[in-house]
Amino acid sequence: MKKSEIVASLADSNDLSRGKAEKVVDDLLDLIAEALAKGDKVVLSGFGTFEVRTRVARSGRNPRTGETIDVPEQKTPAFKVGKLLKDAVNK
Repeated sequence: MKKSEIVASLADSNDLSRGKAEKVVDDLLDLIAEALAKGDKVVLSGFGTFEVRTRVARSGRNPRTGETIDVPEQKTPAFKVGKLLKDAVNK
């Protein structure tokens, strides 16, 4: 399902214009991104949890030259599935 399909479904099921529905979806995604950028967790009960995890620094290898390189520590977003979502998928 694409973002445009989510917007259309949200608009149809809530008697909203597509513009308003798209704004709601965009605002929700922006709020999640802003919270993660601050280092906060976003918990949607039953659906799942968005959080930031830190990958440790490590050494890697350049596949083209075979040279060893240092990969620095970095933060990455992560999602942990909630029970209700897991159950819905496994029906």
